[in-house]
Amino acid sequence: MAKSLRILHVFPSFELGGSQRRMTTYLNASEAPHNHLVYAMDDCYDAAELSHHFRAARIPPGLIPKGNLLNAILGCRRALQQTNPDLLVTYNWGSIEWAMANRWPKRCPIVHIQDGFGEDERDGENPKRQFMRKMTYSRCNRVIVPSNKLAALARESWKVPEKRLSYVPNGIDTSLFDRAADTALTTSFGLSHSTPVIGTVARLTPEKNIGRLIEAFSKIENKHSNARLVIVGDGVGMAALKMLAERICVKGRVIFTGTINEPQTIVPAFDIFALSSDTEQMPISVLEAMAAGKAIASTDVGDTKHMVSETNQRFIKGREADELADSLDVLLSDPSLAKSLGEANKSLVRKRFSLDTMVKTYDRLFMEAVSS
Repeated sequence: MAKSLRILHVFPSFELGGSQRRMTTYLNASEAPHNHLVYAMDDCYDAAELSHHFRAARIPPGLIPKGNLLNAILGCRRALQQTNPDLLVTYNWGSIEWAMANRWPKRCPIVHIQDGFGEDERDGENPKRQFMRKMTYSRCNRVIVPSNKLAALARESWKVPEKRLSYVPNGIDTSLFDRAADTALTTSFGLSHSTPVIGTVARLTPEKNIGRLIEAFSKIENKHSNARLVIVGDGVGMAALKMLAERICVKGRVIFTGTINEPQTIVPAFDIFALSSDTEQMPISVLEAMAAGKAIASTDVGDTKHMVSETNQRFIKGREADELADSLDVLLSDPSLAKSLGEANKSLVRKRFSLDTMVKTYDRLFMEAVSS
């Protein structure tokens, strides 16, 4: 029987984002007998509703102050002493204080998981952050990344030794998307089987650049007057994006659904899945759309081009609204092409990005980090 570990996961925020959805999916599927604690540094636990296989870590408010790195590190050390985990798992830049706190001396083994970067580092690493990542992540027991581009960065920029670096592609339960959309849900948004739908699922934050997608749609909506753009998600950009859509698109053709916790209820209603981000690595939303048999039109970010089928790759290009609009126009104009690309994507995601493989890999790496 596998040893039971007390694992503390530290997120900058436990919002409904990609890394949080991946980890809750892992927690729901893993059969390892571990005791998982989650701490959100901003006290946001929106993703908690996706899994019941963890507890929120009890860390006193104010123990980790904001705005003073040294005091924050000292607070993190005290929190580590109180929670006494067998393994610390940190996520992305926003948890750097915890990774630094676990260094002098190391209180427990540590795994760092890096999913990508925010808007402020879309064009390259901040030199100060790059230095701190190098000083911290190179000493972790394990660094896990979901994309080949991040793996190269970890080797070259952060100097993570090869033996401590693991490329683990995101995996999903493809069976969830092998279904029709929820008719009651789609009808409530005015969608029918005869409505061509361009859809996206994303947090409405600057790095997702949903404004680019709205602009791209505005360039083709007159040619495809019965098409709709459906934006699933919520975030700080909601109000501004609605104003943009009202200003440059025909009224009623851009639909904001807000957060939908089970994307499998609406993604199957899409004809095309669109990604307009400035920065990504291995977006789970693309894998889910592929599992639902959808063609992908996207900016060329992270590993996206290499995630989709070879026939779909020509629609992953550039970072301009005109390029995205061109891809959407071609796919809307040729539904049979979009359908064939979707079928190829569906076959590929089942072969390469299974949930079972991802879960077993994380189970193994967590145990190896403690054993080492």
